[in-house]
Amino acid sequence: MAGSDRGDLTRTAILALLGTVGPLSRTEIARELDLSPASVTQLTRELMGHGMLEELDLKPSRGGRPAQRLGLVGSAGRALGVKVTADHLVIVDVRLDGVVLGAWEHPFDPSGPHALDDLAGTVEATLARIEQAPPLLGVGVGVPGSVDDQAVGTVNAPTLGWQAMPVGERLRRRLSLPVLVENDVNALAAAERLYGRGRTHRDFLVLTIGRGVGAAIVTDGRVYRGARGGAGEFGHVPVDPSGPVCGCGTAGCLEAFVGAAGLVAAARDKGLLGEHAAHGDPGARDPGAKDAVDELGRAAAAGDRAAQDVFDQAGRILGRSTAGLINVVDPEVVVILGEGVAHWPYWQVGFDRAVRAQLMPGRRDIAIEVESWDETSWAQGAAALVLATPFDAAGAAGEQGRLVRARLIGAAP
Repeated sequence: MAGSDRGDLTRTAILALLGTVGPLSRTEIARELDLSPASVTQLTRELMGHGMLEELDLKPSRGGRPAQRLGLVGSAGRALGVKVTADHLVIVDVRLDGVVLGAWEHPFDPSGPHALDDLAGTVEATLARIEQAPPLLGVGVGVPGSVDDQAVGTVNAPTLGWQAMPVGERLRRRLSLPVLVENDVNALAAAERLYGRGRTHRDFLVLTIGRGVGAAIVTDGRVYRGARGGAGEFGHVPVDPSGPVCGCGTAGCLEAFVGAAGLVAAARDKGLLGEHAAHGDPGARDPGAKDAVDELGRAAAAGDRAAQDVFDQAGRILGRSTAGLINVVDPEVVVILGEGVAHWPYWQVGFDRAVRAQLMPGRRDIAIEVESWDETSWAQGAAALVLATPFDAAGAAGEQGRLVRARLIGAAP
């Protein structure tokens, strides 16, 4: 099964490579993905048979026979991605090649008595307004919590007030479509595997900073989910037992120090941010914390030393914890994402110094990359859950993956 899964991921990586960089020859595909020419020939023949790749023009050559280039048939399929937050939804419509066809934002109250019906209704209304082509393969949902199984989609998300919420079941019943549900950071890792640095790395970490702190661990090309789907709760690594109370109820978690509410609390202790942030609490769900952190970032940019110190201290704490995770997992590369990267210049000095100091000697040269961010990135990750499943015959998508594949090749689901 593991061999089959690697082949499935390789097919998906070929699709993602062509969708990201454009048409390439078979030789170029083999070089970019470190595959044998024979494997590329076989896999691309299968993809062409499924109507996902097409032969394009011949690439000019300085000598010898011109190379036939292959391109992605973006119209082969699309997916809807939904990011659920504590106060709104972000929905994107994404083609198989990663092109975003549309994006929408809607208010949302996850604590309401009809939250799942409201979620399903909003997705249903979005489906009614989008074009019918390319064919819709399914809906991916990213949530800030643990998910038992992508294909089942039962969610435990304390930041949303959700306990054993049957998100996948309710949406499938209402939409009559394949639905995959996953932790939002794991969903970002799926997108990174398709369209980012993960395309050429099989072992990497994705870290997110913002309202919370999260991690996704990708090993041998697959996201490690743990026994109950809750792996990657990096924000709950213990930092200081005498520290502030975290949203999970434990004192001194990493997130309580460097999540948005933790930054607000640290700024308040320095007399920063004014009255509107006076009640920031690292253990509370606070949709206004992001605005307060943005204000803190503006103060740091204006040269406020106290504001810069808040980010520098957070960077040092995050750097030490990240070094511990790198030492344990031994990834090829670390990618940092999330709303918090908007202020990364003020995190960076403290982070870089701390992470390199705590890494084992053989790992101090690891690449740590910070990627740009916008609000739709979370939802694009959710869409990638669906776009990555067409060949995932034995993977996490289960029966929902089979339904996605059936829709892709035009069979009745």
